[in-house]
Amino acid sequence: MTEAGADTGTTRWTHKVAPLRDFLTTEAGSAGVLVAAIVAALLWANLADGSYESFWHTELSIDLGGAGIHLDLREWVNSGLMTLFFLVVGLEARREFDLGDLRDRRRFLLPAAAGVAGMALPVGIFLAINHGGAGAVGWGAAMSTDTALALGLLALVGRHIPVQARLFLVSVSVVDDVVALIVIAVAYTDEIRIAPLLLAVGFFAVTLVMVRLGVRSGYWYLPFCLVIWGAMLESGIDPVVSGLAIGLATVAYTPARENLEQASDLFRSFREQPTAELARFARLGLLRSLSPNDRLTRTWSGLSTYLIVPLFGLANAGISIDMKFLGIALMSPVTIGVFVAYVVGKPVAITGTSALITWMSGGRVRPAVGWASVLGVGTIAGMGFTVSFLIANLAFSGDELAEAKLGLLLAIPAATLVTWAVFRVTQMLPKPRKAVALLGDVDDIIDLIPDVDPDRDHTRGPIDASVTLVEYGDFQCPYCNRAEPVVRELMTDDDLLFVWRHLPLTDVHPQAQLAAQAAEAAGLQGKFWEMHDLLFEHQDHLRIMDLIRYAGEIGLDQERFHADMVEPTCKEHINSDEESADLSGVSGTPTFFINGRRHYGAYDVHTLKEAIRTARVRAKIASKRT
Repeated sequence: MTEAGADTGTTRWTHKVAPLRDFLTTEAGSAGVLVAAIVAALLWANLADGSYESFWHTELSIDLGGAGIHLDLREWVNSGLMTLFFLVVGLEARREFDLGDLRDRRRFLLPAAAGVAGMALPVGIFLAINHGGAGAVGWGAAMSTDTALALGLLALVGRHIPVQARLFLVSVSVVDDVVALIVIAVAYTDEIRIAPLLLAVGFFAVTLVMVRLGVRSGYWYLPFCLVIWGAMLESGIDPVVSGLAIGLATVAYTPARENLEQASDLFRSFREQPTAELARFARLGLLRSLSPNDRLTRTWSGLSTYLIVPLFGLANAGISIDMKFLGIALMSPVTIGVFVAYVVGKPVAITGTSALITWMSGGRVRPAVGWASVLGVGTIAGMGFTVSFLIANLAFSGDELAEAKLGLLLAIPAATLVTWAVFRVTQMLPKPRKAVALLGDVDDIIDLIPDVDPDRDHTRGPIDASVTLVEYGDFQCPYCNRAEPVVRELMTDDDLLFVWRHLPLTDVHPQAQLAAQAAEAAGLQGKFWEMHDLLFEHQDHLRIMDLIRYAGEIGLDQERFHADMVEPTCKEHINSDEESADLSGVSGTPTFFINGRRHYGAYDVHTLKEAIRTARVRAKIASKRT
């Protein structure tokens, strides 16, 4: 660490922009960028004498021989760039199915039903208000939640809500996006040309076969994806559907330890002989250790969030507003229908369906969050933007299109305000009731295999603590060393049990295995934790003579220590921890589990303390239930 004012290789400007960078990496930051784009579009449309529409109607054509694609700039954004946005939506949904709460498929049933109801009721409200009118054709614009915007604004107005509430919103939105794109393909396509559609389906099937065969290079998939997009465009179906389909088909998994070991072998070869060919192999080895889902997400997520979606907002949100227009639009069935469908229909449908299923199942199927979180998700879901604007552009034109857009834009602040009120009232409840209202009483999914055994595991802290923190670590790992002060600060909590499990990464840390054996040998003389602490204090000196010297420093019998290090008992304990790591999906260090659930993301003091606090509240709720 360096002291403030030391030469750290950064400038004052770097420190000034750091808070901005931190803000932009949050969901609230992404929502802020989108809202800024919407405001810019409205200002442009109202202050620039028609240049807004003329610009976005500029045609951009690509011609190859006798064939070509002829679209205006708005269509390139809506049908071209937004395909990448829906690719990211599909990737995130697939990641939840493979690694998140939705890997327990039973947990998807309720949010799936809530998602369908959360579309059907708003459509019914819109049709009831527009019954017999010309605006009824635009019913599809009144059903789809904008996931990115809702998540961002949820982060702003519900700062203390649990992570599970975000996951519940994502689960509902997965169904929402899939059904909405099916509606675009079926209800808002004038003519479907079968031959191009079959071509797109055929090439999509080929990409699935390539995935099964283990083809990982994105360069092989790029031409196939471009053909799929072009064929969908030619078929008459909006090609954004192809982005979602490709994303949902892209598997996610944590890197396997053997793949990481192969990657480090390749890097070691490059280090010994730095040639261009070995550099290429090392790079490919590193990339192949990641899942296709992870690689595509890293490539497109930031671009989608901070460029494509704001550009979509800039291209579509601009409507010319004056007092005459407002007087007509605010009384228009289209505007009223869209607004009421979202602000009233969404929360009623999502909360009501969740309550109905819980009651009908006798509580066996219920939300993974508390009812305040369910209601907050329902209210924040009452805003549409991306898909709704796409459908509005397909269904309406002229004044009706502007009225639909106005209804959608008005629903955003209204839904945000109602959500803020829901969580503000929840915060006023007594702590026990507030905890249940936000978190619910559903048991967490357990990722840790096997469970902690105090008779076998190395533990620190009270055995009957309400929260157990497990770390898979490596004594030569610099990141574990950085995490060690964090763990020691956490251990000031007298209701926390800390457990250490070995995962020596011998392919990158050649002395890690020997250090682990030294800790186990010290444990046979009752000094595991003393040796554990000493190994981290002297991480750069872990040779055998160093280890024997450390044994003497903590008062061990050095001859016995040396003999015990090579005994099968020590090695078997380490091997058992490594098997546990493989079963629990752990491939790197440090990896933490809190009450059996894997902790993803940062492991700084603030983040871990917050995760521990939430786990403790859930544990108290569970104990009262039993």
